[in-house]
Amino acid sequence: MAQLKGIKIMLVDDEPNILQFLEMGLSGEGFEVQTAPDGMTAVTLAKQFQPHIVILDVMMPGMDGFEVCRLLKKTENVAIIMLTAKDEVDDRVKGLTLGADDYVVKPFSFEELLARIHARIRNQFPNLLGEVLVGPFRIDDRRKEIGYQGRVLELSPTEYELLKFMVINHGLVLSKSVILDKVWGYDFGGEENIVEVYIRSLRDKLRDKEHRIIRTLRGAGYRVDAT
Repeated sequence: MAQLKGIKIMLVDDEPNILQFLEMGLSGEGFEVQTAPDGMTAVTLAKQFQPHIVILDVMMPGMDGFEVCRLLKKTENVAIIMLTAKDEVDDRVKGLTLGADDYVVKPFSFEELLARIHARIRNQFPNLLGEVLVGPFRIDDRRKEIGYQGRVLELSPTEYELLKFMVINHGLVLSKSVILDKVWGYDFGGEENIVEVYIRSLRDKLRDKEHRIIRTLRGAGYRVDAT
């Protein structure tokens, strides 16, 4: 579990059941949580609460999620994860264009949302965290060090960034293109096969001969199981 004390999350949704469910779950994880039932309330509350993360529903009466996203990104240093309908690709594109940092498709699992929240914290607010514990992994970003089952791994800078990205997003399937974009950068001009080379090296260092820690999902990508 990451050290989450002092990290603020604002939930914005016009469905009371979703607000109650997420508030209970995220508070139980150690976050400081505030809720808003509509867009206008969210914009006002954000100025007072100053959240680090906003979980924002797209479809709301009155001021919709897109307008809330646009306004918050103009005035607040905040990471926004938008909740979108299953098949609404246009919503996701529009949200990302307006500055949203990520999105989750309804219906979603709490574990997926939590993984994405952790990823946003690591990417945008790393100063809020010291050591992060994820199952048998220990990530110390200050030392650029990852431990596994009490053993410090000897990693190159790229191996460190790759394993950190995969562990923080544990449980999620990560395609080669996503890994290249997040670890090597969008302007990387090399081949996707470089990911396979680094995955093979990480498995050797994790002593993961049977690929139970870093799993390959054929045609989809890789997934870290941090249990």
